[in-house]
Amino acid sequence: MKLSDKLEILADAAKYDASCASSGAPKRASDGNDGGIGATTGMGICHSYTPDGRCVSLLKILLTNFCVYDCQYCVNRRTSNVPRARFSVAEVVKLTHDFYLRNYIDGLFLSSGIIQSSDYTMEQLVAVARTLREEHNFRGYIHLKTIPDADPALIAEAGRYADRLSVNIELPTHDSVSRLAPEKNVHTIKLAMGSIRRKLDEKAEEPKAPSFAPAGQSTQMIVGADASDDQTILNTAETLYGSYKLKRVYYSAFSPIPQSPDSVPLAPPPLLREHRLYQADFLLRGYGFSAGELMPKSGNLALDVDPKLAWALANREHFPMDLNRADAEMIARVPGIGLRNAKRIVDLRRLRRVRWEDLSRLRCSMKKIAPFVVTADYKPAQGLASSELLRRHLGAPQEQMNLWPELKAA
Repeated sequence: MKLSDKLEILADAAKYDASCASSGAPKRASDGNDGGIGATTGMGICHSYTPDGRCVSLLKILLTNFCVYDCQYCVNRRTSNVPRARFSVAEVVKLTHDFYLRNYIDGLFLSSGIIQSSDYTMEQLVAVARTLREEHNFRGYIHLKTIPDADPALIAEAGRYADRLSVNIELPTHDSVSRLAPEKNVHTIKLAMGSIRRKLDEKAEEPKAPSFAPAGQSTQMIVGADASDDQTILNTAETLYGSYKLKRVYYSAFSPIPQSPDSVPLAPPPLLREHRLYQADFLLRGYGFSAGELMPKSGNLALDVDPKLAWALANREHFPMDLNRADAEMIARVPGIGLRNAKRIVDLRRLRRVRWEDLSRLRCSMKKIAPFVVTADYKPAQGLASSELLRRHLGAPQEQMNLWPELKAA
């Protein structure tokens, strides 16, 4: 098979893995005295973003889409009828090296199906990273997918060459993993996460120790492949953040597979559900919310309003909030005010009282914040309005139903 044909198959097979962002990578550049190629500081062309807003392009591929596992939700499962291909280590190294020299990419995201054994597959992934770093002095970003059942020594070696490691938990509950991915073991997955965290902690305690996955570790959960609701998903994410210090939990809406088994849904979940989970996850990581605050009851996140607005509507006792008295943490919980503007408001209070026009200058979402704040010259007229009325006013507009959906579909 031609290399271009392999690339077409294995790049397409990698699109279902969402955990490829490059945030947190150390700054490296090829303009140092020791030569080398690549950098983690330049602009890119694809949709993987760093915390400072840079767009970093990654070659996102599988080493192979052959797999000995038969995970029911996976397009590359053992019993799936899809075209198969496999790169050699040398081919992945050549693609990465050549694509960088052509200014196509700034880094590599490499995953793989399981072939022969977990150790063999992990050895191949490590060999790619080792060859790029040691033989080609590649300074760009490398993200390796970790095989949970692999020898811990291989995972430790992977961390020496990769900027980030990820171990995908895939599903939020043990029962779902047992039913849809019987060859996988949640306990083994968490052991791999734990071993990576211990290595990261050791590096933090001893800065002069060899580098180990400086951009940390991440994971992915598939949304809609099982019956788990958003409360279960967010509770699992909160546990993973606390127990393993993950940088990110990524959420991927389940995509139905041709000739899929009856154990998985025939229709995908709403993409807006995935978006709401990302919004809620950001509130967990950055705003001090707990999963219990965002989802006190079982069920899914509301689709018509974002999670912060839903929380505010359910906790009206905190509002309207006096921006001249509240602390920054509570101000950041006001719908339409982010962390940066919350800090700016507190800084402004040291000079004078906050007024309504100040919020406009900060480019806050004026319509959204109006019912929830009090300033020196403003008090909301709709402050006593019911949450139901505010929800209709601030929520997404209702879509007009079609009288003849058959004609629209045609």
